[in-house]
Amino acid sequence: MKIALIGATGRAGSRILSELVRRGHAVTAIVRHPEKVPARPEVEARKGDVSDGKALSALLAGHEAVISSVRFTASDPRTLIESVRASGVDRYIVVGGAGSLEVAPGMKLIDSPDFPKEYKPEAAAGGAFLDLLRQERALNWTFVSPSALFVPGERTGKFRLGKDELISDEQGSRVSFEDFAVALVDELEKPAHPRARFTVGY
Repeated sequence: MKIALIGATGRAGSRILSELVRRGHAVTAIVRHPEKVPARPEVEARKGDVSDGKALSALLAGHEAVISSVRFTASDPRTLIESVRASGVDRYIVVGGAGSLEVAPGMKLIDSPDFPKEYKPEAAAGGAFLDLLRQERALNWTFVSPSALFVPGERTGKFRLGKDELISDEQGSRVSFEDFAVALVDELEKPAHPRARFTVGY
């Protein structure tokens, strides 16, 4: 497929880019600094600004799907959603956050007593993005939430999927960027969560 990846040089975005290339997809990597995108025959690096909706929409046009992997506090979800809608691309996958996942009935991770204060603004913005997507009717969107600990690691291809509840085991709640990328590209290739959120963890 021909995929537009916004934020292709970030921690999650770079792993998603590698996974897309590994599976033979053609990728337009939309970033602030195209020179930071590794040179690959399957990848075209384009300079893009997530705050410029009109220009971003033009970059997205003509792709089969859009994946966005950008910090929520450094972008406007309305601008992103409207840019994808205006581009004519139907499929939209968002790298989400864990803060909006439930840890108990009626309690989200962000509201739990031990949630780090420094992560609250990003987590709250991610929850707001999900709320906006849940009102979206034009796009075929999917919001993919990682586990609480989202870190560099190995590509094992072994993980569990959930819906709105935080995945954890006796070692806690965690997933590598590499395995998260596998799960996200699996969803791209074989959609199982249309207009829904799902989560990935061990």
